[in-house]
Amino acid sequence: MSFDLNKIPDQPGKIAVVTGANAGLGYETSLGLAQKGMKVIMACRNLEKAEQAKADIVKQAPGADLQTMALDLSRLASVKAFAQAYRDKYSTLDLLINNAGIMFSPYSKTEDGFEGQMAANYFGHFLLTSLLLDLLPDTPDSRVVTLSSIGHRRGTGVINFDDINAEKQYSRTDAYMQTKLACLMFSQELQRKLASAGRKTLSVAAHPGASDTELARHINPFLANILRYTVIPFVTHSPKNGALPTLLAALEPNVRGGDYYGPTGFREMKGPPGKATMSTYSQNQEMAAKLWDLSVQLTGAEYSF
Repeated sequence: MSFDLNKIPDQPGKIAVVTGANAGLGYETSLGLAQKGMKVIMACRNLEKAEQAKADIVKQAPGADLQTMALDLSRLASVKAFAQAYRDKYSTLDLLINNAGIMFSPYSKTEDGFEGQMAANYFGHFLLTSLLLDLLPDTPDSRVVTLSSIGHRRGTGVINFDDINAEKQYSRTDAYMQTKLACLMFSQELQRKLASAGRKTLSVAAHPGASDTELARHINPFLANILRYTVIPFVTHSPKNGALPTLLAALEPNVRGGDYYGPTGFREMKGPPGKATMSTYSQNQEMAAKLWDLSVQLTGAEYSF
């Protein structure tokens, strides 16, 4: 599937929520959607950075319709407050882009008792989706796009149900890979539930490949600098290119529910966007259903299809 954002029709009157919209992939995704005439809600933890990003987007897309709203996905109370604030102002939503995330962070436990990466990358988005899903019109053009990673196939490659919040043992890399695996499995299970209920709304997943974004801020600075000037240019691409699989998943008319998109180059690290490879475990429906039930239990999410 060849994707060209310039060939996608304008989307006036439509609304998108992009989490983590102030930097990296979220910024580029917000810019792309704004260029298509969408109203973009930039849902960010730091409103000061969000306002600066909004100003930068307007410079590149004069007339862009943007609004910043506070959202800290690592706190369930903040997720609920954001959803209520959104519903107080808007009665519909066309795109929910579950983009925000942290990567390789030191161990921390949130106020809700979750491991930090699992909270921000997965549990927060699981709850957020439940609180906004009924606002999406019953049409294939309305979509939930959830960000995974090529890393979902690495680490242990499974969900550690016995220690989901890494209280017994913590590896910052394995924890991150598990969050991205959980995101992909969630996207698949959500699509199954939508289809079973007869809903036309699509759940789709995407990954950016290897993109040099702020996500890597927890890597040792000395190592990060060496990599940035040696290895990184050859195996990564810009956040602008890294955002293309997300924009394809959100806007391409031929997308189907359950699809997974990413770069199509060497090991899916960079290159033009297209269909991506899912691990065998990520397609295990029994494990996905188990993860869904556990997520409902831990977050208190109530899904209505």
